Amino acid sequence: MNPSFSCSLVNDPFGDPGLYVELKWSRRALLFDLGQNDALGPTRLLRAGDIFVSHTHVDHFIGFDNILRIALGRGKAVRLFGPPGLIDNVDGKLRGYTWNLVDGYPLTIEVLEFHPHETRGARFLASERFQPRREPPLPRAGPSPSSPFPVLEDPMFTVQAVALNHRVPSLGYALQEQFHININKERLHAARLPVGSWLKELKQYLWQGQPDEFRFIATLYFEHRKEQREFRLGDVRDRFVTITRGQKIVYVVDARYDDENEAKIVELAHGADVFYCEAPFLDRDAEKARERYHLTARQAGLLARKAGVRDLIVFHFSPRYTGQGVTIMREAMEAFQGALF
Repeated sequence: MNPSFSCSLVNDPFGDPGLYVELKWSRRALLFDLGQNDALGPTRLLRAGDIFVSHTHVDHFIGFDNILRIALGRGKAVRLFGPPGLIDNVDGKLRGYTWNLVDGYPLTIEVLEFHPHETRGARFLASERFQPRREPPLPRAGPSPSSPFPVLEDPMFTVQAVALNHRVPSLGYALQEQFHININKERLHAARLPVGSWLKELKQYLWQGQPDEFRFIATLYFEHRKEQREFRLGDVRDRFVTITRGQKIVYVVDARYDDENEAKIVELAHGADVFYCEAPFLDRDAEKARERYHLTARQAGLLARKAGVRDLIVFHFSPRYTGQGVTIMREAMEAFQGALF
């Protein structure tokens, strides 16, 4: 299976936390957390129109300024999702600058923050010097305040979150592809049909749940000509498409190991393909980790094992362990799979 999500940590495991997820074939990306993110470069950052913030401690939010500077002056909307207080945090960032010359700039920043029982939103427009437009609160979706709840629903995927205890709410996130679409290129070739952008459109129709009878016009590019052809969705799907389980990526940072957090993380990460989990401390310093409301590498491994994930990637290592990265990863992997790293 050629995965739809291409994931990479923004920095090395000792750097500021952040996860960059590129949605293949779409020139679009998702960004989890806003730590220092210069390493991504302007092009990749501009693709990240949807940004999911765990909480606004400095190492998770200082990169907002970089996003703002790169996006300013471009016809773009940036959406931020995060915990209670995010709207005020964004407002505070924006109030730290002078905006007397941005009247004609097209940038819009949309912010959604998730409280136990409601969702609050606000919009900041450069053309209005980023004065906040606050929206009426809406009831928050989800079965209960302690269960994962939807943050973003897209035809291709959903992002869910759960609030974890870090002495402030710290949101963990799960990115779930609705289902994975595999195109059989050999069958396309046998039917004398080209690959190309029309297959992206085909995938969108399938993710949208269009019926078998749905007809669409596709623009096909052959070696020496362009042709438009009508297709029936059900016929194309049956001949050229295999649908399989979608990818699941989970991102968890800054949470203490206790019974409540454990239950929430295991539920959120259940069956994930890749579980990105913080591991700032070695287990010999478990008491220090508890005082600081963080996990140890062993605890990260145990959570991954209980959640039945396929792969575990630990990061957000404390600088006190500089030069001991392999030791941290070994401790996590031993707890996860009982094997030496």
